[in-house]
Amino acid sequence: MALFKFARKDSGPATRGSDAMVSFLDGFSIEVMPRTAEKVEDFRALLPAGTRVYIAHIEGTPIAEMVATAARLRDEGFEPMPHFPARIIKDKATLTDWIARYQGEAGVTQGLILAGGVAKPHGEFHSSMQLLETGAFDGFARLHVAGHPEGNKDIDPDGSDQMVMEALRWKQAFAERTDAQMALATQFCFEAKPVIDWVNRLQAEGINIPVHIGVAGPAKLQTLIKFSIACGVGASLKVLQKRAMDVSKLLLPYEPDEFVSELADYKAANPAFGIESVHFFPLGGIKTNAKWVAERAGAEASAAQALG
Repeated sequence: MALFKFARKDSGPATRGSDAMVSFLDGFSIEVMPRTAEKVEDFRALLPAGTRVYIAHIEGTPIAEMVATAARLRDEGFEPMPHFPARIIKDKATLTDWIARYQGEAGVTQGLILAGGVAKPHGEFHSSMQLLETGAFDGFARLHVAGHPEGNKDIDPDGSDQMVMEALRWKQAFAERTDAQMALATQFCFEAKPVIDWVNRLQAEGINIPVHIGVAGPAKLQTLIKFSIACGVGASLKVLQKRAMDVSKLLLPYEPDEFVSELADYKAANPAFGIESVHFFPLGGIKTNAKWVAERAGAEASAAQALG
């Protein structure tokens, strides 16, 4: 069976997904950056009301732009969840200032707490656990942390997942002693079986934090490869590079139908499976991603048509 579904440019509109896929996509989240959000005239034309929208904080982005993006999303009826990358936060005073601004200007009650992809920390923090230990997030309704189905060589340079698993056990204990709802938001992946094996392993290890699985939205194959290299997506990158060798597929857009469908079917057959939600990385554009979801989720035809 092919690992990817490539849509031909002359194909008609996609049909509604299976009941399992529709259920699996319900309550999905999506990610934006301030500079990409600026290009969206009105998020209400693209996303269901109340959608959780993560706001990626890339090194060098002014906090004022992050807060303004969160405030705009809140005003348009969405749930902003800004990133808090430990390695770009200088100290606790900076962290508490950010939180105060997010809460005061945008009503933020949710955050993604992560180490961040910076090699050298800007100050005293280098891990998500250090941020959580400050107590600065007391009162937040949701605290999501990073998950790594393919491992993370920044954390485990030897290629194992020993340190990643130790960190997850710490986060499990943190979740058990606090009131915040927690979830593991993962990097995007392309193969279902390794994800299924990883989620089942977590549960076997006693880690029951729900998983919000990362999915790359529709995009050109070249775009996916570029982002996979930048984000350190290992095993999946090898699959993409193999696909790129086929010139007939190189120019066709990737769509995550097969990956999502396989996970949805597994979840339908195993209701206790640990994936709780889908989190999209709109690598081919927010509008393109939103249209893909609307079509598969069986949204009104007029809504899908409005997306172009």
